[in-house]
Amino acid sequence: MKSYIVSTEVAVTSFQQALDAILLMCETRQQGYVCLANVHMCMEAYDDPDFASLLRRARLVLPDGRPLLWMQRLQGYSSASQVRGQDMFLALCEQAQDKEIRVGIYGGEDSVLLQSLTDTLLHRFPRLRLVYRYAPPFRPLTAEEEHKVAEDIRQLDVQLLLVALGCPKQEKWMASHQHLGPLMIGIGAAVDFIAGRKSSAPRWMQKVGLEWFYRFGQEPKRLFWRYIKHNPRFMLLGLRQLVLFWWQILCRKSRQS
Repeated sequence: MKSYIVSTEVAVTSFQQALDAILLMCETRQQGYVCLANVHMCMEAYDDPDFASLLRRARLVLPDGRPLLWMQRLQGYSSASQVRGQDMFLALCEQAQDKEIRVGIYGGEDSVLLQSLTDTLLHRFPRLRLVYRYAPPFRPLTAEEEHKVAEDIRQLDVQLLLVALGCPKQEKWMASHQHLGPLMIGIGAAVDFIAGRKSSAPRWMQKVGLEWFYRFGQEPKRLFWRYIKHNPRFMLLGLRQLVLFWWQILCRKSRQS
């Protein structure tokens, strides 16, 4: 089941259902990519038809952001749940350890962060088969570097590739590299939080939808223009969508009475 949020079709699911679906795709060697959507991603899709098309081709688009969950519930999907990227990352690693799924990580700001992330993951999940790690440079890769990435992923038989390049770069990368074989999931800034480079928002802030505000306090220069550009427009577009949705319901009820 899917709901339409501003410009993006987002799965209506529970956290466990989403986790089980991803694990099944890994175990059955299905190619493709999974996107964890938030306000930023929805507005990128609204502004860019090509990016919107890319999201429609994803295996799953899951509601990572709290506002997306609220939109689903206000459209009548009372059983909808948030699928928070950081929680999904850790749950996948825990299950991959038990199911012996071969995991890779592509992304992260630098090799130091990637090593810190690796140490954290292997401390928590000592039997995790973390077979591939690569923090690419910020410039485009050369043809030789692209070839090495592809060969390493294939030779190491990666089944689940966690991609941390940030939106929309990671989604575009996954769409253009899904032929490499593993199931891919875009995890964005989750690597920074799990590695301890950034602190996570308190749970109460997450529950009331203020995680974005906490992150803004950590990185005001980087996030200011993103939030100014996207958040007010999302609120207006989302409100318009909900008003139309409720109006259609009222019209149907009036015709039936």
